[in-house]
Amino acid sequence: MILTDQNLSLEKCPALVLNADYRPLSYYPLSLWNWQDSIKSVFLDRVSIVSNYEKIIRSPSFNMRLPSVIALKSFIKPQPNPSFTRFNVFLRDRFSCQYCGSDQELTFDHLLPRSKGGQTNWNNVVTACSSCNVKKGGRLLKNLDMTLNANPFQPSTEDLHKNGKNFPPNFLHKSWMDYLYWDVELEA
Repeated sequence: MILTDQNLSLEKCPALVLNADYRPLSYYPLSLWNWQDSIKSVFLDRVSIVSNYEKIIRSPSFNMRLPSVIALKSFIKPQPNPSFTRFNVFLRDRFSCQYCGSDQELTFDHLLPRSKGGQTNWNNVVTACSSCNVKKGGRLLKNLDMTLNANPFQPSTEDLHKNGKNFPPNFLHKSWMDYLYWDVELEA
């Protein structure tokens, strides 16, 4: 859903944060700062305002349109290898069970069970729904009538960014669109 500025509370007016190369710091979760942090960064001269909301904030000494998109003045080099977290495993696997494709009651499964010496790492863990995880149990896939939809791998930060684009947040401001989805059709 794309929101407009009319009657939005300040808490519902975050700023999209872009790196110095004008790409979002992250897509999932989307790099957003609350209005207070974005204003503070403007005054500390750490960011440039790229776009504004129609909302005006006021103090006794100044008036200012609230930033909707800001860009860092100093480039932050993205980590080439993302942290191994449950969330990042789910994002790598596009929030779907790697056995049946379900997106319900997700957990993760060790291909080589820990009881058989399997490690908890990118190459041995996949997203699984609860029922497939219980069905597989502590057994090996070759002993079951189950197949893996995709082999696990260590994703790059760019892989996770690409996957994150498939899961937009519940709200998107119109000023963010030019910086979020490079593959959308342009208006004539």
